[in-house]
Amino acid sequence: MIREFLYDLLQKNKWLNRCEPYEYCPNCNATLHMQKGYSKKELYWICRSCGEVLINPAIDTEDDMVWICDGCKAFLNAQPGFTTDCGEWECKECGYTNRIDESETYASEDEYQASLRNPYKGLSVEEVLELTSYLDVENLGGKENVTLVQNLENNKLYVKKVHRNYDISVYKFLMDNPVSHLPKIISMYEGSNYLITIEEYIEGFTLDKFIATGKMTQRKAIVIAIRLCFILSELHNMEKPIIHRDIKPTNIIVSNDGEVFLLDTNIAKWYKPDEIEDTKMFATQYYAAPEQFGYGYSASSTKTDIYAVGVILNEMITGNIPKKEKASGPIWQVIEKCISYEPENRYTADELITELLLFSTLNDASFFTLNGAISA
Repeated sequence: MIREFLYDLLQKNKWLNRCEPYEYCPNCNATLHMQKGYSKKELYWICRSCGEVLINPAIDTEDDMVWICDGCKAFLNAQPGFTTDCGEWECKECGYTNRIDESETYASEDEYQASLRNPYKGLSVEEVLELTSYLDVENLGGKENVTLVQNLENNKLYVKKVHRNYDISVYKFLMDNPVSHLPKIISMYEGSNYLITIEEYIEGFTLDKFIATGKMTQRKAIVIAIRLCFILSELHNMEKPIIHRDIKPTNIIVSNDGEVFLLDTNIAKWYKPDEIEDTKMFATQYYAAPEQFGYGYSASSTKTDIYAVGVILNEMITGNIPKKEKASGPIWQVIEKCISYEPENRYTADELITELLLFSTLNDASFFTLNGAISA
């Protein structure tokens, strides 16, 4: 009875209600300060009892509807000049332009979160219909966002990927300008939350599985490294170079006919010589160069990919990354230069190819033939 009385008092006293944060949820009367994480300093709070979104009464707003930036999730209501009559609003924190209309509102936080997980949000009816022509077969590599699909019209297998972080300009370029031994991009669909791509399916096995067998000889490892560098050479020597940034054994596949393919360009970016730091830091532990973690005085460059090649070459030969076990013999000097802390001390892709060719047997005509050389 006491709680109900205090709640009624808060609702009737408009001055108090506008100047003090809610102590009780106006919708279900739940005690807010008993809820985990609650603070009077929060700009808004989602009641953990009923899911009601509550704006801090101390904030002067036109109504009780919470507007969240789709770009950075900032609370738009508290930004100077914000109004629900503006049609669209440029977030003061990230610059993203948000639509401000009733079609972009949600009845609950659960409904809002569901909309963020919807990969088809923002796609046209025609695009959704096109995607329905691909039947899901199975997830690949244990990744929820990578699915083997079958086209119901031609019965061919493809790979469907749902990307959260990506550079659409890189994908458009690679779709229009296919790179040898990167899976071809068949089609792409960009919605409000995600980019969906349909890509060529490469039948084979990923490099991590082959390394796990312990059957990799130095010769086989060098052949794979050279083939990988050929792919990087094409990417790095474009008029506007592309950096892959996520080279690792699970992203390298050896096809059934012995060809080497490099997968997953989802965090690839254009090389910008003037950048001193990556705007978004993506990295896979052990294979990522120091600059991908913000160390050093430069952003990612084409030399960033060479660092990963060096780590993988060592792993193919020893079964371990260099930190745990170093390859023996002259090949270690090559690997050591690849994984140099300073990017300028590393090879280019073309230089590494030349260096690795010195390890070939001149009379061995099958040295560059992967079919059999790897699977033998």
